[in-house]
Amino acid sequence: MKSSKNRLWYLLFVAPLVLIFTTVVIIPFVMGIYYAFFQWDGIAANPKVFVGFDNFQKLLTDTRFFKSAWLTTLFTILSVIAVNVVGLIFAMLVTTKLKTANAARTMIFMPYLIGGLILGYIWQFIFTDVFKRLGEMTGFASIFFNWLMDPQYALYALVFVFTWQMAGYVMIIYIAGIQGIPEDVIEAAKIDGANGWQRFRKITFPLLMPAFTISLFLTLSSAFKVYDVNLSLTGGGPANSTELFAMNIYNEIFGYGNYGIGQAKAIVFFLIVAAITLTQVYLTKKREVEM
Repeated sequence: MKSSKNRLWYLLFVAPLVLIFTTVVIIPFVMGIYYAFFQWDGIAANPKVFVGFDNFQKLLTDTRFFKSAWLTTLFTILSVIAVNVVGLIFAMLVTTKLKTANAARTMIFMPYLIGGLILGYIWQFIFTDVFKRLGEMTGFASIFFNWLMDPQYALYALVFVFTWQMAGYVMIIYIAGIQGIPEDVIEAAKIDGANGWQRFRKITFPLLMPAFTISLFLTLSSAFKVYDVNLSLTGGGPANSTELFAMNIYNEIFGYGNYGIGQAKAIVFFLIVAAITLTQVYLTKKREVEM
């Protein structure tokens, strides 16, 4: 009797979440797979023409798609490295005996709480107006100029803003990992004469591998899927030099009205992200050290 009552309570709490997940994720995903095999412009009055795998074959000759794939790969590599390095440095700093450690944690984490669209518009103002004035005042016009108007620097501006947003969030994960390292292990290393770098390389870094697994997964998936910052900061410009995967799919569907091709791109995108993130989790899990 008690067991059946518990099951009813579990069902009561789980059912709304399952319903929302099914409605928001599962059903649209299945519908997206269905549309990928049709030629359709998204207008309900117009017919859907079944074309089979033609939409997927067209991707092989879509140069803009391959360009966005390369840009997304480059952006993801740079962002994952930058976010995790900066986040780890911040975590190491705020876990020392600094008097302002708590205030520093709050300030560093705050950019993550700002929405991606707002964040993009804030930094758009900084790059277009503030950087220009700094260049005029300091004479370093080769550094302080409008990065967003230069195809060679616009992607780096996007990486910079993404890093500024995500580093604080990743820092919290690394702080939890650092605080979970037993103090007696660190003390024993100090007694044995290990310096700070040796303690970090031989003790802290290996024992932080569970935190690395989580952080790498989150930064990989977030970097691949980024859209809001991309939209508000650069809009894909200049000359499509920052049109990442998610924006390319959005433009294909809502800009050009090619629902079938757009959904085919979305499926390929999903498979790539799933394969890379699952491989990353598998590889980093194997390197985790038992404490």
